[in-house]
Amino acid sequence: MRIPRIFSGQPLSELRDIELDEAASRHLVKVLRLGSGHPLTLFDGHGGEYSARLTTTGKRARVRIETFLAENRQSPLALSLAIGISRGERFDWVVQKATELGVTVLQPLLTERCEVKLSGERLQKKRTHWRRIAISACEQCGRNLLPEIAEPVKLAHYLQNLTQKTAPAAKLVLHHRTRLDLHQWQTEHGKPDSALLLVGPEGGLSQVEIDTALARDFIPLRLGPRVMRTETAPIAALSVLQFQWGDL
Repeated sequence: MRIPRIFSGQPLSELRDIELDEAASRHLVKVLRLGSGHPLTLFDGHGGEYSARLTTTGKRARVRIETFLAENRQSPLALSLAIGISRGERFDWVVQKATELGVTVLQPLLTERCEVKLSGERLQKKRTHWRRIAISACEQCGRNLLPEIAEPVKLAHYLQNLTQKTAPAAKLVLHHRTRLDLHQWQTEHGKPDSALLLVGPEGGLSQVEIDTALARDFIPLRLGPRVMRTETAPIAALSVLQFQWGDL
């Protein structure tokens, strides 16, 4: 029997009844057609998860929280993705797959070749939208800690504020014209416990942007001889990083 996983924005604790929001209630009752007594798994993004049981169906379903399970399924590699915002559903896809691949921080960037213009209310709506995608991906893949979806900033501002104290152990920028690969980097530096991957939007990062990253101690990384699309490259790179240094 499939046990649905549901995120709750309210703090959870054992042996209490809570009311789910309308979206979660609709998914359980209208889409999955679950009835009273069906088991659930709830998590609130603060670590661990709870076994629960659906007690009342309707527009606002109610559940009974039962037992806490200290399970987080986090990768030993603290992985950050800083990426230029791409058009349409491409960036949504990156948010979803990066969450599944264990990214802990996703930093949307405004770069020279970025064709998406965001500001004010539209920017905040997009950020909320991306957070919902990340939540849905966590429900699907079993993560109990939500990734941070940072506020979009210009690449120059991001690099300027990335201090040596806060920067991950490995800072990598995708650059298809370099010859460096991960095996060579690990031979020289060892296995890191944290990594930052910098990726451009459609058209990639400009040479000036790459040079600026290299001046701030980023290492150029090549993913083989083929040039990948902006939505393919980060997923391929994240998979390789998790395989080399994480838990794949």
